Amino acid sequence: MLFGLAVLAVLVWQTWLLSTEREALLTAHAGQQQTVDNAGKLRGSLDTLAADTQRLADAGNANAALLVAELKQRGITINPQATTAPAPAAEAAAPPR
Repeated sequence: MLFGLAVLAVLVWQTWLLSTEREALLTAHAGQQQTVDNAGKLRGSLDTLAADTQRLADAGNANAALLVAELKQRGITINPQATTAPAPAAEAAAPPR
């Protein structure tokens, strides 16, 4: 009987530890979500800026063409069909509850 109580106590203690660790991980994830959302917005803005620069270069702007050529030389490709609304990353990365 003493052995059974000891096993039960260990199981309860492990369950408590795992639940507190899960709560800490969920809190950390929620704290990082703002940063992830901001990064998505910044990426959308940069994609839009790059697409506008590509359109200017295609229209004959020499400075924009030089900038696009330098970016291409460094391995950066520009999607000229970039939209102004970035994809929402918050719903896809939400943890199960």
